Amino acid sequence: MNGKYFVLMIVLIAQCAYGQKVDVYSRPVQAERSREFDAIRYRISLTVDMNKKSLTGENQITMTPLNNGLKKCVLDAEYLDVKGVVDHQGKTMLFEQKDNQVFIDLNKTYNLTDTIRFTVKYKLDKQNLGLRFIDASPTNPKQVSSDCFPNKARQWIPCYDYPNDKVATEMIVTADDNLKVLSNGTLVSVTNNPQNSTKTWHWSQDLPHSTYLISLSIADYEVIKDSLGSLPINYWVYHYHIEDAKRSFSKTPHMISFFNKLYNYNYPWAKYDQVISTYMGGGAEATTATLLGEGAVTDKNAEQDFSYERVIAHEIAHQWWGDLITLRSWEHTWLNESFGTYSDYLYTRNEYGADAGAYDLLGKKNQYLNEAHNRYIRPIVFNRYNDPGDNFDSHTYPKGANVLHLLRYILGDDAFFRTLSTFLHQNAFKPVDTHDFMKTVKEVSGKNMDWFFDQYIFSPGHAVFEVTKKWDESGKTIKINILQKQDSLPGVPIYTVPVNLGFSFPGKKVVKEVWLKNKSESFEFVFDQEPLLVRFDEGNYLLKELTFKKSSGELIYQAENDDVIGRLSAVDELKAYNSDPLAMAEWVKRATSDSFWAVRQAALVNLAKYSGRNYLELIKGAVKDENSKVRQSAVRILGDLKDPSFVKLLKKVFESDNSYVVQAEVLRSIGKCGGKKELSFLKRAETQKSHRNVVSKAATETIAQLSKN
Repeated sequence: MNGKYFVLMIVLIAQCAYGQKVDVYSRPVQAERSREFDAIRYRISLTVDMNKKSLTGENQITMTPLNNGLKKCVLDAEYLDVKGVVDHQGKTMLFEQKDNQVFIDLNKTYNLTDTIRFTVKYKLDKQNLGLRFIDASPTNPKQVSSDCFPNKARQWIPCYDYPNDKVATEMIVTADDNLKVLSNGTLVSVTNNPQNSTKTWHWSQDLPHSTYLISLSIADYEVIKDSLGSLPINYWVYHYHIEDAKRSFSKTPHMISFFNKLYNYNYPWAKYDQVISTYMGGGAEATTATLLGEGAVTDKNAEQDFSYERVIAHEIAHQWWGDLITLRSWEHTWLNESFGTYSDYLYTRNEYGADAGAYDLLGKKNQYLNEAHNRYIRPIVFNRYNDPGDNFDSHTYPKGANVLHLLRYILGDDAFFRTLSTFLHQNAFKPVDTHDFMKTVKEVSGKNMDWFFDQYIFSPGHAVFEVTKKWDESGKTIKINILQKQDSLPGVPIYTVPVNLGFSFPGKKVVKEVWLKNKSESFEFVFDQEPLLVRFDEGNYLLKELTFKKSSGELIYQAENDDVIGRLSAVDELKAYNSDPLAMAEWVKRATSDSFWAVRQAALVNLAKYSGRNYLELIKGAVKDENSKVRQSAVRILGDLKDPSFVKLLKKVFESDNSYVVQAEVLRSIGKCGGKKELSFLKRAETQKSHRNVVSKAATETIAQLSKN
């Protein structure tokens, strides 16, 4: 694999000349860390002083040598002040602390069959990102919140801090008795210490996990109890969150049950907690205890626009993908995040239907394409980074999810999901890399898919297709020409891949699978009549960009009859025929009657762009659409028309709409249509409470903008 990386390094450095804004190949090559011992258990005892933002700690370490002759051991310890090290008999051990590590003399030589136990005593009084002491505010209590990803466990625990070693942990934490303490695993005990008004919380995670998954949260939390059968599920939230949190987290047991069945592997841990932290933006998995930002709890109105449901599902999926099996080294990030991202797509599709799932996967693809066009391309498995976090990008998350979708198509559902389940069972509680997964694919499916991984995992880029077609009426033959244009960037392959060609006729559809292997391919098919529609990549399995010009008639047929991705594409491509009354008529149909909100929204936006004033009643009607995103677009369109006569309608929408996002858009549109005479209305709106203060912020921004004019 190193040889392959060297070749890619040479060819891809040239990509700077092709418009790559970030030269990822200037980053240093990283390799999996070597180790001399296997950590078996960390028994961590902490006394936390919330006021002084400090702690005193001990880590009792149990380990075994990986080779004979172990005399010294090296632990990671950043920001920590190590006060002493003693062996299992209490005898002092010599140590030296330097360069963010502790070098410990083990007092004797140990061999493979030996078990070593010693305790590191330390103090922490330096603020750091691994364990944050967070002040109280009007919206959050004082709290301690850990964030060990990717290598910050060492900032509050002396340990071997790399994911290729998994270890059982205990967390014994003494804190003020008005606080609650959460960590990994099972709660062993809570002990009152009346002499100093503290409590000691003892948590034990007996199954091994990597150090970046160690978790500690301390605050005056309210704990909402839930369950899935005998599995305890709890939500650690602020006191004022209680009722909203019950609703926001209510699907958690259902999600776990869904993934149990999907992976054919029951949830592997003792419990599942979700805990709120004020600094967290989205979510961060930890074994049995996921950290979520405050935005995870929404009121009922905010739920439609700010729901964390997909984030919650994603983090739950990590309990298998990332926690049960864990990347061996950081170039294999996709084994955590691509699988987690694909899992949240699978949940979305299961929960909300095929259209919602397909649209979610399209959004993921577009996230990757945005990064590919505007920042860089790189292989998904990539060993050049300054910090492991560099690899947690749109190649790892959404691109990898789309690659898994293609792998699923090629293997078939049965083999694909059996592969996932077998991989989890074979490698439970172990570190893994991509070759482990490739091996399982072969064992389960019988197919050598190395060619697939070479193209999609170990090479950069994606396919860019130009497709044309020609119907021969005399021979009743249609010819499809397919050109792969992506090879303008070095290192990007010409793809060998199957693709479905869909041919629609009155009352039926014929799908032909062909294999692409060359830069240019041509395929001919004989039919009784010319197809009404030809679809390249029927089923939407390929990670691709596509140019495939169609007539207005074909696009109109596609907009009315295709799947949601095809309908969206047709609505967009009809812009090339914006002067055609039939195209306008199709946009009207899609905007008013399509079953999926994103198609309605796209058609509405196109109508407004090319002939907005001719469809005012339709646009006004769209402010009552069942989906808030469509309503938001309709309100924005009315504002952009800058017609004072719309102000009355907009105010009515503001008073009646239950979406904060729509209300915020209304205020911006009122500013555009009504001008300064609406300042008093805007100032009243500025006082309205809303999720993330979106309504108040929109009012403030609009007032400021009007003041400039």
